[in-house]
Amino acid sequence: MDTYNDEVYGRARVKGNAELDAYYEKLGKLDAGALWTVANDIEPWEPRPNSVPMLWKYDELRPLVMDATTLVTPEQAGRRVVYLINKKRADVKAACGWLFSGLQVTLPGESTPAHRHRASALRFIMEGSGGYTIVDGHKISLEVNDFVITPNSAWHEHGVEKEGKTCIWQDGLDIPLVNALEANDYAVLPESGQKQLFPTDYSPSMYAGSGLIPADPQWNKPYSPLFRYSWKSTYAALLKAAEVSPGSPFDGIILHYSNPLTGGPVMQTMAASMQLLRPSEHTKAHKHTGSVVYQCAKGSGYSVINGKRFNWKERDIFCVPSWHYHEHANNSETEDACLFSFNDFPTISKLGLYQEKVYPGTNGFQPIEEE
Repeated sequence: MDTYNDEVYGRARVKGNAELDAYYEKLGKLDAGALWTVANDIEPWEPRPNSVPMLWKYDELRPLVMDATTLVTPEQAGRRVVYLINKKRADVKAACGWLFSGLQVTLPGESTPAHRHRASALRFIMEGSGGYTIVDGHKISLEVNDFVITPNSAWHEHGVEKEGKTCIWQDGLDIPLVNALEANDYAVLPESGQKQLFPTDYSPSMYAGSGLIPADPQWNKPYSPLFRYSWKSTYAALLKAAEVSPGSPFDGIILHYSNPLTGGPVMQTMAASMQLLRPSEHTKAHKHTGSVVYQCAKGSGYSVINGKRFNWKERDIFCVPSWHYHEHANNSETEDACLFSFNDFPTISKLGLYQEKVYPGTNGFQPIEEE
């Protein structure tokens, strides 16, 4: 890893003595301090992540997620969610950086209370059938591996039809970020919930057709009017792209979910992608500012994050913290693998904070620590 010397011109190099110690004590009594005592710490040579790489095995978590269905109801819990904790971000309830992740479970015939919050939210459907969400009056049906958005301040609720099967999905939110900015809030509707204002699946029917959008749409909101991005169309698009493109050296074939009206990210603070790794494909390593939470949607493989190997298979979740070298590999010689991911890149980019660095090794791969 890169190392830097603080004993150089331009860095804080003041040596302590009794006179300075007395001076610092006087400043402290006035709730003040001398910048040179902390400058090298708060202004690192390179971005300094607080999170660590993590892997959550679905086979281990699922039984406990299901246990929750016998312990609390959605009405009692508001949302029946088991959230994922980064070992270095437990204080802010984050899975990685300023991103929250959790597994929500809903039984047939159940629904959550209608609510809204300033934080933005997204869902990736992991298992079940008959699931639905209602977002600002739009009722959207859900299938496995569909990607769904519930933007900030939009009324939303979720449920499973009586004839459906138990649904589990990953929730992704920017709650830690919005709380850090001291800007979050929460509201609920009466028990009757929302009125359905549009035909079921109006949004995906109107906005997901072959690059065409409705003429003169009456949409003036800063997030995508397409609330559900189907797995069937996403996977088909990945396969088509793989036929004509070598893809990214760092991510394989990667497609970004987008707002069909702008071509930009689906929401203001978070973005999401789906990538395909061809059989035996092993990407090169790079790092960037911004945090990413991944979930394996198909196949199996492993990722090397700052030199440590993390093996994943379908439904497992892992994270790549900001400024960590990472690369991905598909285990299979015959089948492709797909990774869903969500990130905070829109926030990072809008603040002018995005940067990227390619691993300096001659072949682009990191040495792997022994497991």
